[in-house]
Amino acid sequence: MNTPKPAQNRILLVEGQNDEHVVRHIRRHIRDRHPSAPSFDIVDKGGINNVLDSISGEIKVSGRLAVGILVDANSTLMNRWKSVRDRIMRANIQVPTHPNPDGTIIEGTPRVGIWLMPDNESSGELEDFVKQMIPTGDPVWPLSQQYIDGIPQANRKFADHKKLRAQLYDWLATREDPRQMGLAIKAHDLNVDGTLCKKFVAWLMALFE
Repeated sequence: MNTPKPAQNRILLVEGQNDEHVVRHIRRHIRDRHPSAPSFDIVDKGGINNVLDSISGEIKVSGRLAVGILVDANSTLMNRWKSVRDRIMRANIQVPTHPNPDGTIIEGTPRVGIWLMPDNESSGELEDFVKQMIPTGDPVWPLSQQYIDGIPQANRKFADHKKLRAQLYDWLATREDPRQMGLAIKAHDLNVDGTLCKKFVAWLMALFE
């Protein structure tokens, strides 16, 4: 069994590059405010199936102290929860039957954490989480929603369930320097002080302490 390097004894598994960028820039804010905050590596697994397939093995790596699992709930939260729960239980770890709204943490060696985007209670994905980071009262956000809503169905190149993603990227395109979600956090276009983001930060802090 492989032994991880010291910097890899706390890891967060994510589905893709966008998740990695968003968490990386949130982590930057954590470190700015809490210099002694624990460090952790973010591992982009390149898709949900790869995340699920890797869970048991990552938990069993010798020397690992904490493993976080960050995935989208998508259309059915409990189906995704059961998929993650089943993989963790293959590593002989007992998992609650339902997710914790504040983010699930299972104590042990290693400590295991689960966060279902956006909020552990709703169907959705990363974009639903990031939407909550748009500053309250932002005047452009309703216009971005209206623009995407106004595109005739026959002219839409995106699936109906990806409409929020289109609205969010339309909003990002109006920034002074149009950018990806993670860089919008760095530029303070997105707010890390909202209720949901604070809850997510608290989960990260508790998981990787």
